Amino acid sequence: MQEELNHQPLSLWKQIKEDFIVPKLNDPALDSSLELLFNYPGVWAIINYRIAHRLYNKNWKVLARFISGLSQFLTHMDIHPACTIGRRVFIDHGIGVVIGATAIVEDDVLIYQGVTLGGVSLNKGKRHPTIKSNSVIGSGAKVLGNITIGKNCKIGANSVVICDVPKNCTAVGVPAKVIKREDQNNKLNHADLPDINKEMFEYLLKRVAVLEHAIKKFDGIDLSDEDKELECIYKKFISAMNSIK
Repeated sequence: MQEELNHQPLSLWKQIKEDFIVPKLNDPALDSSLELLFNYPGVWAIINYRIAHRLYNKNWKVLARFISGLSQFLTHMDIHPACTIGRRVFIDHGIGVVIGATAIVEDDVLIYQGVTLGGVSLNKGKRHPTIKSNSVIGSGAKVLGNITIGKNCKIGANSVVICDVPKNCTAVGVPAKVIKREDQNNKLNHADLPDINKEMFEYLLKRVAVLEHAIKKFDGIDLSDEDKELECIYKKFISAMNSIK
């Protein structure tokens, strides 16, 4: 029943009213409704898109593009009026967000600053991504091509996604890899992302230590002086890594 309600068409005015309510549900930093007028360019970018999208679909394409261009100048976000954006989509901070013409963003998606939903083809057909409902796209992430990010997914900051991501998954890296699969009933905490580079460095350091130990044991090589210096550097490095949260 809830899904049916979500897909009932809304009037433009009702959509705009709903867009103004979304920050109150998603941003604990919001203290006053007055702040929406001056500190939430993502809200204004979505509202400007709503107007331009309606005009674009009625074949007032030049006017729609003019409004989207003006919005780009004012909000520093480039949202093509031909794309499809669902209900309760929230662009947090938002500077640098780009959403291409054939992109589809479903309901209740959270997008952070610097995100690109871009294309990798010059073909006229569908060339931008589809973001399914309840997904989170971390700051600086690039989601490229005609791919699908499934429901309840989380894309890590600065990741580059070029392949489909199944529903209820977390993907990070360049190119992005699925590193975690969640039960759809578990709320995705987008602050809880593993540090793949840190884990790889730890693995390599331990592997080198094992190999050095084997060489010294079987070849009888004396590297005691070098060991002391390297051990000091190693301890500093491990301490620095452990300080990263």
